[in-house]
Amino acid sequence: MANRGLGRAWRPVLLHSVRTTVAALASLLVARLFRLPESYWAPITTLVITQSSLGAAIAVSSERFVGTLLGAAVGGAAATFFPPRMLVFGACVFLLGLLCVATCSGRSAYRFGGITVAIVLLIPRQRPPWQVAFHRFAEVSIGIAVALVLAWAWPDREASADGPPPTLQK
Repeated sequence: MANRGLGRAWRPVLLHSVRTTVAALASLLVARLFRLPESYWAPITTLVITQSSLGAAIAVSSERFVGTLLGAAVGGAAATFFPPRMLVFGACVFLLGLLCVATCSGRSAYRFGGITVAIVLLIPRQRPPWQVAFHRFAEVSIGIAVALVLAWAWPDREASADGPPPTLQK
């Protein structure tokens, strides 16, 4: 009798784990099909988004998409015209905050945009800055798209807007 109850308790965890794994692998595969140099950003983004229900994923994904777009634009432009300096990075983060306000984007957009600016500006690259910025935007966009498609096609019945299924929380 106890085994049956334990099996029921683990079922949501196992389903959530399988669903999350499928999403992460699918986004990595798509990013690699496009031969993106840092394809790991696609599954990282997917892993962040798949922890939400479809409604929550759609709401936060648009913020993350806008933020990544703004961060790629600001970072790509700055890296094209200025050397990688701390002051340039700080100015870009500040400008990004103003742009997020101007576009009525929330903190999630600002957070993802800031991460994108940091990746574009602070990691030394051999590629042109606009190419780096575009790749970052493409990698995150693939992660968002795969997570949303999966949330629609295979909804996590246990997930809430606040996070993972209750059986995964402490």
